[in-house]
Amino acid sequence: MMNLVHVRRFWLAGVVLAAVLALLPFSFHAERHLETATRIEGSEAGKVPEELATRFRSPFVDRVVLVIQGLPLVDSEEGEQALATIEKELRAEPGVSGVVSHLDFRDPIFLGKGRGTFVLVGLASTEGPVESLVPKLHELENSLQNRLRGRYPGVKLELTGETPLNFDIRKASANDVQHAETLAIPATLALLLVAFGSLVAALIPVAIGQLAIASALAIAGFLALRWHLSILVQNLSTMLGLGLGIDYALLMVSRFREAIAAERDGLKASVIAAHQAGRTLLISASTVAIGFLALLTVPISEVRSIGAAGFLVAGTSLLLANTLVPALLAALGSRINAGRLPIIASFDEHRAARTADRWRRWGKVIVAHPWLAIFLAGAPLLLLASQAARLDTNVPRGDWLPSQAESVRALHTLEHMDRAGIVYSLRVILELPSDSIARTDAGWNALDRFTKRLASDPRAERVISLTSIAGSDRSSVSNLSRETHRTFLSRDGRTALIEVLPATSVSLNDQVNWVRELRKTGAVTLSGVPGATLRIGGIPALTADYQTIVRDRFVSVIALVVVGTLVALLAGFRSLFAAAKAIALNLLSVSASFGALVLVFQQGHGVRFFGVPEGTASIFPIVPIVAFAIVFGLSMDYEVFLVARVLEARRSGMSELEAIPEGLARTAGLITSAAAIMIVVFAAFTFGNFLVVKMLGFTLAVAVLIDATLVRIVIGPALLRLAGDWNWWPGGLTTARSAPVIASGE
Repeated sequence: MMNLVHVRRFWLAGVVLAAVLALLPFSFHAERHLETATRIEGSEAGKVPEELATRFRSPFVDRVVLVIQGLPLVDSEEGEQALATIEKELRAEPGVSGVVSHLDFRDPIFLGKGRGTFVLVGLASTEGPVESLVPKLHELENSLQNRLRGRYPGVKLELTGETPLNFDIRKASANDVQHAETLAIPATLALLLVAFGSLVAALIPVAIGQLAIASALAIAGFLALRWHLSILVQNLSTMLGLGLGIDYALLMVSRFREAIAAERDGLKASVIAAHQAGRTLLISASTVAIGFLALLTVPISEVRSIGAAGFLVAGTSLLLANTLVPALLAALGSRINAGRLPIIASFDEHRAARTADRWRRWGKVIVAHPWLAIFLAGAPLLLLASQAARLDTNVPRGDWLPSQAESVRALHTLEHMDRAGIVYSLRVILELPSDSIARTDAGWNALDRFTKRLASDPRAERVISLTSIAGSDRSSVSNLSRETHRTFLSRDGRTALIEVLPATSVSLNDQVNWVRELRKTGAVTLSGVPGATLRIGGIPALTADYQTIVRDRFVSVIALVVVGTLVALLAGFRSLFAAAKAIALNLLSVSASFGALVLVFQQGHGVRFFGVPEGTASIFPIVPIVAFAIVFGLSMDYEVFLVARVLEARRSGMSELEAIPEGLARTAGLITSAAAIMIVVFAAFTFGNFLVVKMLGFTLAVAVLIDATLVRIVIGPALLRLAGDWNWWPGGLTTARSAPVIASGE
């Protein structure tokens, strides 16, 4: 019977390994299917491009800005000739649906400060996302630049706009992942070598972490063919794969080494490890998965993508640790200790016993003075957590885009030209209930009033609509080009587009507030037409919708995570107090990590260490909601490890005073090793170029540090001591024996 069980285990492990190896090639290309554009389900800003595409058939639904420097003035004959050459090549490029420059639209908007100008290029991709056109435009841009340099040595062409910025963010994200892996993997391997003293034992968790990342990315790549998934999947899969995958394998390997030291039989030891550590991993992965599943309820592509990535990583890490690792360990047997390093191995001979004795003595100090322990550890954490009340989730100030990217350099050039508003424009759609804008005086006058009302706002650099282009003469609309007509007026004539270019001095946060003001004021007041409606799109409007949804959903996500985790812990421990205590301690860890985030990034204390020149004044809205979901699940690992061992000791007949130090002796070493790996992995992501990932990596690293030290090693045991037998109510120690055993499996 035992042999049959082992055969089944090896077959299952073989199937899992075959599936992972089959997925492996697809993981290298997963990023091609991931998006950098933010999609918000049902948002007003998201409906504007849809209307421009369907009701207007505008050639500029998606557009890029070609910034030009070093040519003669565009209002000179020589400058016009050079610009005509550029326009001709652009119009001939596949995927380009429209081109507008000073040649087509004799407007001062194209004459920025200095000698520069720009060309607005509409895109329409029939093969894949519009971002796929960016590399081809870069090739054309370089070709044009090389040809023009023979006559104009100082010419410089650069692409910017929402689409090129998204494209360059994708590249920065991929570079950050590679950089973080370069830092994290050697450091993690070094920590595992210190923990195990054996090269073979240390390599297994690292390999499992890499396989978990590859599997999750490959599956995400397939899902992205059907659903919109963000490029953040790549960062989060790597971050969590290195953390969870390695930690879960670490737990299994540690438990196996303990078992084989007693059994001397690889098969039996692997069964013990899989039975005891496997149950712990199931509870741990369940709490992690709950947090990520809660993120799927937020109708924002980035947040949902992180939820999907986290769920995939937790699932693949659990599957690999519970199937492939036990089979590999059974095959290795005592060879798990092969490759022992002489210095570390000799040190390791007596280290485990000495470490356990130290933690046991520490546990005795805690149970002897529980109130003092809670005060000394809790007071600074509460003080740090109080700073979380200052958390500001507006758009961070400063230049947080990847500075080396061409699109960012071109955006800065537009800022110097005082024309950056072309990238951050508000795209306002005004719809009248009945009057045709181009065919009736009433409709024309309504659009004119609306346009002038917007133009009178000091935050507007320029407002462009049919009335501003054609002037007061409605009949001149017929003289406008077909491109202009389709851009600014719908086919039924009742809906018009108004482009509002904000002044360069107006920050993105001010633009967001402006969007909210306009929406609150409404089209009736602005146009003077009863029944008129407006919709606002563009980057500021999308940002406003993003912030509103995240803030509105934050409480519901917290509730889902807390309730779901409580149910999972109740099912595992059969104890109301143990579950409630774990929830309360997790909330303390999360709040304290948010407080640290405020102090460092928002207020700037020590932020230069992370490559940020000054405080950002606010935090990206996505960071708190995602960090909460991740931290709540990760922190629960250590609670499960500790409480399970204390429960096991109590069932063996120990008193509470004896069981708590014993539980610490058996789990504290594992907790500190696992936490050290998590901290190294998360900290590696704080040294990239992607500010949102810096903030997230910092928050997670601090949360794990706080949780694995002050919370689980001091406050948690002290609360167990104060609760006494209430720790195990209502199940109780006697009836709890029939409940599923949850062993820490260190």
